[in-house]
Amino acid sequence: MVLAFAGVCATSMAQDATLKYSVATNSFWSNWFVQANLVGTAFWGNQEVQNNFSKSPLKGFRNNLGFSVAVGKWFTPGLGLRTKFNGFWGRTVISEDKKINASKYWTLNEQVLFNLSNMIVGYNPDRLWDFIPYASVGLNRNMTHNRYSAVMGLGILNEFKINRKVAINLDINYMFGQAKMDGFTHMLPGSKTYNARSLKGIFANHDRTLNVEVGVTYNLGTPGWNAVPDVDAIKAMYSAQIDALNASLADANAENARLKDQIKNHKCPEVGGQTVTVKEIVSAPVSVFFNIGKSKIASQKDLQNLRAVADAAKANNAKIAVTGYADSKTGSANLNQSLSQKRAEAVADALVNMGVDRANIETSAAGGVDTLSPISFNRRATVELK
Repeated sequence: MVLAFAGVCATSMAQDATLKYSVATNSFWSNWFVQANLVGTAFWGNQEVQNNFSKSPLKGFRNNLGFSVAVGKWFTPGLGLRTKFNGFWGRTVISEDKKINASKYWTLNEQVLFNLSNMIVGYNPDRLWDFIPYASVGLNRNMTHNRYSAVMGLGILNEFKINRKVAINLDINYMFGQAKMDGFTHMLPGSKTYNARSLKGIFANHDRTLNVEVGVTYNLGTPGWNAVPDVDAIKAMYSAQIDALNASLADANAENARLKDQIKNHKCPEVGGQTVTVKEIVSAPVSVFFNIGKSKIASQKDLQNLRAVADAAKANNAKIAVTGYADSKTGSANLNQSLSQKRAEAVADALVNMGVDRANIETSAAGGVDTLSPISFNRRATVELK
């Protein structure tokens, strides 16, 4: 049965083209889950050795219904722990009469889960089927006969996701316990033990159960895992921004050098034999930046540069042109047009507060643009003397 499930799982995973990536460690309260299942269990006891009882798990004297509940946590996409309680109605197989065989028991197991779907193919939060083998150790108590015994086992948990919070379970597991697990510590008449050194003898001389469980898993807290940030991509992004700033600085330095040379070589005109000094205003556009979707000036530092333009305009009775922009990557064209106009008006209001005559301020809106990189630089208004 295990091999059959493994074969089906391999076929399914071969068609799953999930990209593998590293995941970040989540908080302690993330990726917890609870489960509740209806259980069908078949029982075999060591006292049956070499008798004529049917070995079929479908026989009524050998099987019974029960339930199980579990709580667990995934520590990585591939590794988790689960504590499971199951019982309640069992069989102590000493005859082919199910009434005589009836008993009550419970089993408490601690289980290590291995999500092979995530481990082999890669983590995918939207995968419909997860194939999860597990190993368990625990304690069994037969309440009818007041016996305790250690148990261990192997199983396969299949989870079929309905959404990221809820999944349907199909859990098949085989439990292997001490000879007193079913509460019967003797041998039936005519029975004798196998050679305990043989594989067949190891199984036959112990009590065993086969459990088929169907139920529901509910994920508590925040389910799933976040990808680890791509450090190389982040470095490349910041490198591109630095290159853009360096290029802008180089342009500013070149313009500064040009203006210095113009001032150095400027000759003042003469009127009536006297030298007349002419004041010439040279102004580069000043940018005022905004947060995404906002028309409120983001930083008070931008107002310092704006004040220099305001002082020059007042001293020379000059006109000021204010142009608003938005980034075209967010919002519709109509929304960006309105937002860019509001940004221009916000800067105009700031200039008026600095003493500039509103009649000397011209505002315009350029709408959404993508002329600058990174895109956030386009969320601005430019101010220049005319």
